[in-house]
Amino acid sequence: MRLSRRTRLGGVALLAAIGLTLSGCGGDGGDEGNGSSDSTDAVITARSTEPQNPLVPQATNEVGGGNVIDLLYAGLITYKEDGSQELEVAESITSDDNKTWTIKLKDWKFSDGTAVTAKSFVDAWNYGAGPGGKNAQNASYFYYPIEGTTAEGTLDKNAQTISGLKVVDDKTFTITLKQPESDFPLRLGYSAYYPLPESAFADIKAYGEKPVGNGPYKLEAWENNKEIRLVPNGEYDGARKAQNGGVTFVVYTDTEAAYTDLQSGNLDVLDTVPDSALATFADDSAIQPIEAPGSVNGSFQFPVDLPGFTGEAGKLRRQAVSMALNREELTEKLFFGTRTPALDFSAPPMPGWTDEIPGNEVLEFNADEAKKRWAEAEKIEPWGNKKLLIATNTDGAGNKASVDAMANQIKNTLGINAEPKYYATFDEFLDDRDNNKTGALFRAGWQPDYPSISNYLGPIYGTGAASNDARWSNKEFDALIAKAAGAENDEDRYQAFVDAQAILMEELPGLSMWYTDATGAAAKGVKNVKFNWQGVPIYQNITK
Repeated sequence: MRLSRRTRLGGVALLAAIGLTLSGCGGDGGDEGNGSSDSTDAVITARSTEPQNPLVPQATNEVGGGNVIDLLYAGLITYKEDGSQELEVAESITSDDNKTWTIKLKDWKFSDGTAVTAKSFVDAWNYGAGPGGKNAQNASYFYYPIEGTTAEGTLDKNAQTISGLKVVDDKTFTITLKQPESDFPLRLGYSAYYPLPESAFADIKAYGEKPVGNGPYKLEAWENNKEIRLVPNGEYDGARKAQNGGVTFVVYTDTEAAYTDLQSGNLDVLDTVPDSALATFADDSAIQPIEAPGSVNGSFQFPVDLPGFTGEAGKLRRQAVSMALNREELTEKLFFGTRTPALDFSAPPMPGWTDEIPGNEVLEFNADEAKKRWAEAEKIEPWGNKKLLIATNTDGAGNKASVDAMANQIKNTLGINAEPKYYATFDEFLDDRDNNKTGALFRAGWQPDYPSISNYLGPIYGTGAASNDARWSNKEFDALIAKAAGAENDEDRYQAFVDAQAILMEELPGLSMWYTDATGAAAKGVKNVKFNWQGVPIYQNITK
């Protein structure tokens, strides 16, 4: 049943996406943005992890910072609960050839009262791409379709600005792409495309500690490793108006502690359920349980230089490890059906999703075949006394338990030494992952930034992509992602995604493990708690 619900949800997103891309029109706000009549002045408290970086949109590609940034800023478009889109700061997004796009802006202000202009967007994107080939930000990959950037979305050492961006006037700018892309506007609600005020560039790091956004909230205070307090932004007049008196993100390193606080009424919203409560939270009378179809893909990635996993022998070993993992057993015994074994590298809610990917039998448990492929690898390059480490942060629900179980399954099936490698916090884990210091098969769950299969494939597996922490590269794969982007119809686009995923199934730079349902909870008395298409609570609508 989960799969059918997800598939229907994806259809809604597709129809809306077509409407935006072809007509460039949108609404003035819908039920998802304006919430209900239960608006109150009460401040909502929600569980979070500590942001990895200062709160600058272009520097952020993780959940702890991302959830905050999405409330502090507004983009050209915004995404509704089901993944469909409507215009936000943009008055219109139009193109005659799907290559040069003209953006016209509404009257809009940052929370300090200064105007949001075309230059606010263009300067922010230029900063993200790294002027002069230096200091490209974490989200730079998202600029790669634009003329004047590298394949990685960055600027080369001779360029200070993205040549494909042109300011026409205060309310108008153009985006020229490297090739026609009919679905390009789909991604313009992602944080990489948010604007920045002129004041940000005087000292971007200091700005990130006290950002000035243009979204439904503004920052009141950030106490590192403790909490981030947001209050409604009086300058905001968009589709996501705050229906509460503010949102305070409370930083936890232990979801068990967050769940206990929720049960006692000391926390209002929990966006994930700890391992110990997965079997019982639906019947817990002290809370309001929430479960919804999710679009998160849980995976683990092999660094390209991981000893024993390079070359032809390495490919066979990656396949063997994948087939040694019993995803059905893991999702049922550890997550009590709140996760579903993966059949591809994206997730069922996405438009064009299919489980008919050539080679995806490598995602199925097959002990005999796993042993056979490991034995073939041994003939090429003996494993010896090596150890396979599996790295994860332990401050997220299910992470420790799943890695423990995966290590045992690999050890029992292949007879090798497989062990967990733990990080206490998400930001500590990210730092090592970003800098290729894990020395391990590492966790890499992905929450989509915009509703497209492309968003799962390109950012994680594209050459030089911001979230390609495994540093894998395949020119044929890159070409297929580009082909999908330039496709003139959905049939060709979706076939390119299938072909690209067939390469992933063969090479297995990562192990797609499961699709994660949105599981969370609210305290008693808290109202209007819903999860959106990304599996994130719609914080601005929550009241109590």
